[in-house]
Amino acid sequence: MNFQPRISFPVLQSKRFVLRKIVQSDIGNIFKGLSHPKVIAYYGISYDSLVATQEQVDWYRRIEQEESGIWWAICPQATPDQLIGACGFYELDTENQNADFGYWLHPEYWRQAVMHECLSLILHYGFQQLRLHRIEAEVEPENKASSQLLQKLGFALEGRRREVAWKNNRFVDMEYYAILAA
Repeated sequence: MNFQPRISFPVLQSKRFVLRKIVQSDIGNIFKGLSHPKVIAYYGISYDSLVATQEQVDWYRRIEQEESGIWWAICPQATPDQLIGACGFYELDTENQNADFGYWLHPEYWRQAVMHECLSLILHYGFQQLRLHRIEAEVEPENKASSQLLQKLGFALEGRRREVAWKNNRFVDMEYYAILAA
């Protein structure tokens, strides 16, 4: 594979949104999302303080530096400094040309096609710029909205792993979705 490291962070834009680098000043809005009961109901990470949220900010920075992933802040075009969610790739495997894919969004922006618009941008970036062949996502079976979103984006359900994750003092199943380069 002919993987080319990034020289600068790629800013992506759609009609309504700017996807930009996550910066330290975003920590408050990251905490707002990753502590909100509706967001963390089906998300594997949560924080109970602004101080604890620094771990997530550090992770975004670390995976970019290691070139093992890249995450974008989702911001409205009118207010590009206001993070309303995040999306990106992690566990980037350049040898096998695949990556995992994740996302979250503040609930007041749900059901407005925000994620469809933004995830379409990063999928295009993943296939065209990162030259990925396969992008996959894991979803709790009860998270019907996320499953439907992935299917609308062209992902196929590949199967379910039973009791694969420990969450809220119990094991949970995860469904695995993937999309291949055209």
